[in-house]
Amino acid sequence: MNQGLRAEKRPCTMIDKRVASLSDAVAGIADGSTICLGGFGDSGSPLALIDALIQQGARDLIVVSNNAGSGRGSGIAALLETGRVTKIVCSFPRSEGSVVFEELYAAGKIELELVPQGTLSERMRAGAAGLAGFYTPTGAGTLLAKGKEEREFEGRTYVLERPITADVALIAAHHADRWGNLVYHSAARNFGPVMAPCAKLTVVQVAQIVELGSIDPEVVVTPGIFVDRVVQVAR
Repeated sequence: MNQGLRAEKRPCTMIDKRVASLSDAVAGIADGSTICLGGFGDSGSPLALIDALIQQGARDLIVVSNNAGSGRGSGIAALLETGRVTKIVCSFPRSEGSVVFEELYAAGKIELELVPQGTLSERMRAGAAGLAGFYTPTGAGTLLAKGKEEREFEGRTYVLERPITADVALIAAHHADRWGNLVYHSAARNFGPVMAPCAKLTVVQVAQIVELGSIDPEVVVTPGIFVDRVVQVAR
């Protein structure tokens, strides 16, 4: 996985980040990419972009997500079913109906890096901020700390966690303008705001693309500087 300083985004020469189709949205994603997938279960999950990625065909992927999918034939589970994910970094690999991941893991066909949920979010935030890492008490003294540096601060043991950066982030938002400013809806906000700035290429599916100036700047959660492509997907 890419770690360390976040790669610089390209200069913002494009004032219109809309793309015409889902295939355009995922164009150029390379084999071996590390991909952040937003969502908490299906809430805020970029299902249409995941389907497009499956059609696009990139292989040997590392996926960073909250969970490892549920059921079959949809979302992360469908991506795992293709056999093109070599590793998943997540907090909840086993949830109700996570049959595809469990089958692959039992067969030794996928690697798992288990990360506590708050730590996962903070590792992405650290990657976006260009930090070398951070110390957290979460996981200290457990198997999650194996191979990691531990230090004591004021009598408490902390674990050094390294940042996460990604080649691509695929996230969903409620609506956007053509500059890529994003507004989320309720719980669907979840990991999108930390995934967008930690990736070299951030692709967003939205329910609606609105006119410039119609979004109150005070409610923009993810500024357009962290977004590269926006595609409108019918509900």
